[in-house]
Amino acid sequence: MAIHFNHTILSARDAKASAVFLAEMLGLPAPRRWGPFHMVTTDNDANLDYMATEGEIERQHYAFLVGEAEFDGIFDRIRERKLNYWADPGQKGLGEINNHDGGRGLYFEDPNGHLLEIITRPYGSGGWNP
Repeated sequence: MAIHFNHTILSARDAKASAVFLAEMLGLPAPRRWGPFHMVTTDNDANLDYMATEGEIERQHYAFLVGEAEFDGIFDRIRERKLNYWADPGQKGLGEINNHDGGRGLYFEDPNGHLLEIITRPYGSGGWNP
């Protein structure tokens, strides 16, 4: 059997609202409930499982490889919701996108502070190397 990434768990104050946010922002199907999780499934069948917590949430980073049309749609939704976005993971390039490897990329936060990234080209695919 080949090895495929299957799922990860994200801590959230409100698991359902957080999963709905992610699904809406990425243009994915509505989340489904499974046990204590609200699951968002990507097109390659990987699940991001939001689980409610009352404890401290450690910020995590999740990157999504998207097509040009998907990037445009997500970027439109970010601007419609007046969300902050950055060109870099250090969040220094506020209101900017990057053009690494001849593609486009940006970072934005989910309601729990997790840093979400969308890119149109895999890193290193166009020769970019920080």
